[in-house]
Amino acid sequence: MADIDLISSLIADVPDFPKPGVVFKDITPLLASPEGFEATVQALVDQAPEAIDVVVGMEARGFIFAAPVALRLGAGFVPVRKPGKLPRAVYEESFALEYGHETLTVHRDAIRPGARVMVVDDVLATGGTIGATAGLLKQLGAELVHVGVVLELSFLNGRQRLIDGGIDTCAAVLTV
Repeated sequence: MADIDLISSLIADVPDFPKPGVVFKDITPLLASPEGFEATVQALVDQAPEAIDVVVGMEARGFIFAAPVALRLGAGFVPVRKPGKLPRAVYEESFALEYGHETLTVHRDAIRPGARVMVVDDVLATGGTIGATAGLLKQLGAELVHVGVVLELSFLNGRQRLIDGGIDTCAAVLTV
């Protein structure tokens, strides 16, 4: 419980960013704290099911957590990027954000079919980013076995959107 209190205390609310009415959850104080960052990575690792082949993190803050989780699990790390950032053939998925639209891409050969994948991100808001990533994994023929997030914004109902999309294994370190 002390680790959860530490992690929570290191996430700052920034009102009206990136636009009026949005309260942005700033994780930079969490990342600046070696103890807080360590506790967060460990909490995500503790959520993971056995036998993960690949951990996927989405641009950009998902990378920060997914890569160390992958190392701890002895799994590979695959980045999901915005368009134009990957140099070879990609799959694409577009989705709506709570304050706009976005497209994500992954290399077509990034993950072998049947691989057991854990998706890690910083925040579960509306579920769009994770839903799009799940769509990319489906195109790759990979098996999404778990989603781990640092923070779930429950009032945006992203978890229900994931459930409605067939993603029923999601855990958050913190839920607000």
